[in-house]
Amino acid sequence: MAINDALTDVAGLRVGHARVTGARALTGTTVVLAPQGGVVAAVDVRGGGPATRETDALDPRNIVQRIDAIVLTGGSAYGLDAASGVMAWLEERRRGVRVGPDPSQVVPVVPAAGVFDLGRGGDWRIRPDAETGRAAVEAAAFTASGAPVAEGSVGAGTGALVGPLKGGVGTASTVVESGVTVAALVVANAAGSAVDPLTGALYGRYFSGRTEYPKPEVHVAAQLRLAELRERNTPAPLNTTLAVVATDAELSRAQAQKLAGTAHDGIARAVRPVHLLNDGDTVFALSTGRRPLAEGDPLALNELLAAGADVVTRAIVRAVEAAKSVRGPGGTFPSYNELYGLD
Repeated sequence: MAINDALTDVAGLRVGHARVTGARALTGTTVVLAPQGGVVAAVDVRGGGPATRETDALDPRNIVQRIDAIVLTGGSAYGLDAASGVMAWLEERRRGVRVGPDPSQVVPVVPAAGVFDLGRGGDWRIRPDAETGRAAVEAAAFTASGAPVAEGSVGAGTGALVGPLKGGVGTASTVVESGVTVAALVVANAAGSAVDPLTGALYGRYFSGRTEYPKPEVHVAAQLRLAELRERNTPAPLNTTLAVVATDAELSRAQAQKLAGTAHDGIARAVRPVHLLNDGDTVFALSTGRRPLAEGDPLALNELLAAGADVVTRAIVRAVEAAKSVRGPGGTFPSYNELYGLD
């Protein structure tokens, strides 16, 4: 059974968050740090406006076999500079692709993806940088193995929105029948909505077996308030949902890419619509390879594919429910729990 219901239930993975400071700042970075020796990784990008770095290195046809960290960041393409701080930290520890005779001659491959949150704190020019990335990877490195993961308005989810509501970071995990752990960490920052406009229930709850329906009068009041806020807030032109799906199963790079692809189904269950031209929806898949898949069974991957989509859906629900309302120079962004009186 999963211990923390978090990405860190995949043994060896650590998560760290860092937030950009300042009265008009609402952005940050999250780093997933692999164990020594790295992990097999893949990616699947389906949004029409992605901000990514080093994703081509994960193509199974290319040379990189393992990576040491994944960076999820605010700041759109500007925020990808956070990966430079993570690279420097890894280089200092001689972690990366060996490119010379000296052990210090390495090139860390650090895939990264950014969400659009520019200006949400009130200052367009505030965004994560290399210093933010270093702070996030250090936070990850200093946590104990298997530590709980902070959720809500933290790290790359600091300035996240899901439709008009505050978004954030969420995580979830499960242990499938074979004993393999599958987990996800999501930065929910979607152009679409996580809330069914007919009932006020979170879309992702429909797949959990525990659907909670707000009282009709509460839902009507929430819809009226959101309509008022749409007139006052400046709409965000771009968004993006990011996810890292991980397992302790031993996967090839091609199998990991399949896992990344099917995990997008989890986003589609929890947010509608998804994969728009103003989204940059990106899913990374990681394999620590500590448990072999069933030998001789060509369909052994199927239970992982199903579980990957499920944990992504649950992670988005948790991100929305853990988010905190924001009122500031950049706008008023209520949380789902505040809007529906659940705080």
